[in-house]
Amino acid sequence: MLINPDRTAYSVYSIIEPIALSIKFDTQRGGIIGKQKAVKNEVELEGFRKACEIDGVAWVRFLKKIEENVENGVIMAEHELADEIQKIRAESEFYKGESFSPIVAFGASGAAPHYSLSKENPIILREGSLLLDTGGQYLYGTTDTTRTLFLGEPTEEFKADYTAVLKGMIALSCAVFKKGTRGASLDFLARGEVYKAGRSYLHGTGHGIGHFLCVHEGPQSIRMEENPVVLEVGMVQSNEPAIYVPGEYGIRIENMIACVESFKSDQGEFLEFETLTLVPIDLRLADLSKLCKSEIQWLKAYHSRVYDRLSVYLDDSEKRWLLSKTSSLD
Repeated sequence: MLINPDRTAYSVYSIIEPIALSIKFDTQRGGIIGKQKAVKNEVELEGFRKACEIDGVAWVRFLKKIEENVENGVIMAEHELADEIQKIRAESEFYKGESFSPIVAFGASGAAPHYSLSKENPIILREGSLLLDTGGQYLYGTTDTTRTLFLGEPTEEFKADYTAVLKGMIALSCAVFKKGTRGASLDFLARGEVYKAGRSYLHGTGHGIGHFLCVHEGPQSIRMEENPVVLEVGMVQSNEPAIYVPGEYGIRIENMIACVESFKSDQGEFLEFETLTLVPIDLRLADLSKLCKSEIQWLKAYHSRVYDRLSVYLDDSEKRWLLSKTSSLD
């Protein structure tokens, strides 16, 4: 019999111990069941890819709607945008609900990493930053994505911070690491770019994501604090560096990434990340002169994949909008 000593009451153990033929203690973090959930098989990974396609289409329609509202002078409130993305997602027959309460944070509200909007005291959107962190539960899988927009013209300070966050997200996306690596060893790839800008963020860079289960799932993580769980092929997690400036704005860019095999050498096996999320990144807010050649190439390849995978589900107007958002580097 396998018993997790951290989760088994002594009274229960005292009943089992005299009658069990043998007892082994499950001492690994998250337990054996948590580990089995965390490592997705190929069917589950393919489900995530499909869920991210469906969710990407919803995001395109959502972002296009926001842009049109701004152009037409339509007044928007945070809670109205939260309702809008849920309404758009619900158009899919595979949508089963939100994966968590959406974060729609305008201006200074975005500086609170886990901000909760209020319908009773609505925040009306004017000129300023807009942080959108939202996800869906689909029969194919669970999604979690964050994008940061700016209504109006961003300041140079905002663009510098946005660029740092973008560089951090790309750095982690491009990681190649030896089998047996822990998330804490990779955290600095993203966080280091934020440090270079003289900024910091206190939450983890990445959390595990369940397959049509909890959007926050262990036992793996990518964060500063040491976690003994190594990253394995099939694990899916978030990649979400950020910068928060109290009283002004918050910036976070979040994609979902899956651990996949990269290559083998005489020194061992190596892994890398496959980016699952298919949502355009607003490059109008970045200082492109601060991006190196490899970062530009990554963005081009990412946006090309976003357009190729999503355009088949869009009407002509939506295709034109998405093309304008994914071809700015061409």
